[in-house]
Amino acid sequence: MTKTIHIIGGGMAGSEAAWQAITMGVPVVIHEMRPTVGTFAHQTGNLAEMVCSNSFRSDDDEQNAVGLLHWEMRAAGGLIMEMADRHRLPAGGALAVDREPFAQSVTDRLRDHPLVTVSEEEVTALPDDGPVIIATGPLTSGALAEAIAKEAGQDSLAFFDAIAPIIHADSIDMSKAWMQSRYDKGETEEERTAYLNCPMDRDTYEAFIDALLAADKTEFHEGETAKYFDGCLPIEVMAERGRETLRHGPMKPVGLTNPHQPDIKAHAIVQLRRDNKLGTLFNIVGFQTKMKYGAQTEVLRMIPGLENARFARLGGIHRNTFINSPTLLDHEMRLRSKPHIRFAGQITGVEGYVESSAMGLLAGRLAAAEVMGQTLPPVPQDTAMGALIHHITGGAEAKTFQPMNVNFGLFPPVDLKGGRKNRKARYKGYTDRAKVAWQGWLSSHDAQPAPA
Repeated sequence: MTKTIHIIGGGMAGSEAAWQAITMGVPVVIHEMRPTVGTFAHQTGNLAEMVCSNSFRSDDDEQNAVGLLHWEMRAAGGLIMEMADRHRLPAGGALAVDREPFAQSVTDRLRDHPLVTVSEEEVTALPDDGPVIIATGPLTSGALAEAIAKEAGQDSLAFFDAIAPIIHADSIDMSKAWMQSRYDKGETEEERTAYLNCPMDRDTYEAFIDALLAADKTEFHEGETAKYFDGCLPIEVMAERGRETLRHGPMKPVGLTNPHQPDIKAHAIVQLRRDNKLGTLFNIVGFQTKMKYGAQTEVLRMIPGLENARFARLGGIHRNTFINSPTLLDHEMRLRSKPHIRFAGQITGVEGYVESSAMGLLAGRLAAAEVMGQTLPPVPQDTAMGALIHHITGGAEAKTFQPMNVNFGLFPPVDLKGGRKNRKARYKGYTDRAKVAWQGWLSSHDAQPAPA
C-alpha cells in the first residue's frame, strides 16, 4: 500500500506540493488549521489564500528570473500557475491574480480529488514518522514554531524585523570601490579581499546621515512595539542615537586603505559582503533598514560606488519565521536530524508567492518519488528552480542567511559566445540555458497523472 504524505500548511507551497504528489499517484493529507484556528492576516479557510498583494510579478520568461520561474512551473504542470493563468487580471507585463476565485479554484481542485484529504486542525508538534512536508510559511503557529526551534536549536529558527539590501555585483562602480578585509585579515588572498568597500568623505557622510534621518520609513501599527535583535538593528535607529554612531559602527573607516586614493583617509566606509558562493550578489553590511523602498534606492545610491546600484532585494521590516536552511536541510530539503520531514515554501528562506510555490513543487515531487522508491536527479542549478534550492540548501552563507527572491544573481554566470554582451543578451542567455536544463530534468523522470 502506498504511503500517504502529510503536508502541514495549505498555503501556496503546501497546495503545490500536494498537487505534484497526487499527480505522481501518491495520496496526501493537507493539515490546514484555518478556519478552525485563524491568523491576523488570513480572511478565509481556503487553500492558497493570498494575503499580501495579488501579484506574481513579471511574467517575462526571457528577461526576468521570476518570469522564468513561472515558465518552469507551467512546464511541470503546476496547479498554482494553472489557476493564476485562469484568474489573471490586466497588469501589463506582470501576472496579477483575482485572488478570491484563484484560492477557491485551488481549494476546489484539491478537495475534489480522491487522493486528497484536508484536515482542519492545528499541528503543534513535529510528527514522529513520515513522510511529512512542513509548509507553514511566515505565520507558523506558535506551538509548532517552538517545536521546530527545539529540534533545530533556538539560533536556527530566526524571527526578524529588519533585513539589509542586496546588490548585484556587476552594478558596483569599482573605480571608486575596492576589495579588502579590515586589517587584511585572512590566511588566503580570497579571505583578505572578502569585503567590498565604498569610502565617504566628511561632507558625503553628513549628507548621507541627513538623508537617512529624513527618509520615509515603515512605521509599526498601533499597539505594536519595535523589538529588534542585536544583529538586526536598523541603520535609522542607530543614526537617531547620534550622528557619529554609524561611523563608529558598521561604517567605521579603520583598517582599510583605498588603493584609488591611498594617501587620503576616508571619513567613513560602507562595507559589502558577498552574499552567495558565485560572488554575483553583495549585501550591505549592517544596513538593515526600515526605509520605504523609494527612499532606500535614493539614499543608498548616495554611497560612492553605488550610484547605479541594482538591487536584488531591498531591505525592509518583516515579521516572519524562517529556518536556517543551509545548516538544517539536505539537498532534497529534508531535515538532517529527522529526514522523514521536508520543509517547503517561505519557511525555508525564499521570498514571494512564486518562489514559495516553486519550493512546494520540488518538495512534493521529491517526497512522492521517495515514497515510490525512486531517486530523482539533482535539479540543475542553471534553472530557476535549481538556483533557488541550491541557494537555500547550501549556496547561501549560513551565518548571514536571509530570505531571498529568485534573481539572476543566484545563477551560475552564463557563457555567451563572442564575449561580454549587454544585459538583455545576458538575461536571454540565462533563460535559454535554463529552459533546456529544466526540460531535461523533467524528462528524466515520469510523473504520470493520478486517476481523477
